[in-house]
Amino acid sequence: MAHIQRISATEELKNLAISRIYLDNFEHITAYWVSLGLPVAQLALSYGVDDLHGTIMEERIFHMAGAVTPQKQTVASLKNAICETGRIPVERDSFYRHIGQH
Repeated sequence: MAHIQRISATEELKNLAISRIYLDNFEHITAYWVSLGLPVAQLALSYGVDDLHGTIMEERIFHMAGAVTPQKQTVASLKNAICETGRIPVERDSFYRHIGQH
């Protein structure tokens, strides 16, 4: 599978935007910053995404597969990334219930 090229950031964003349109019965669309990279995940918030997934500490699966993104993000760095996009960070649980606003 090493011969298969990763899709471009433009294609990633296009897929997320189309997902928001076609999956209108899904309440939330998530950008997984580990696979996208934080800058593209930030852009994704303007392409229909309403959730940046996780403050994952030491993500391993994507990195074993060759990901070059950071292995972890702190709560503070994710808050900052969300605020940089002009949005308000809201902490949630696994069921998307709000547990805090920052």
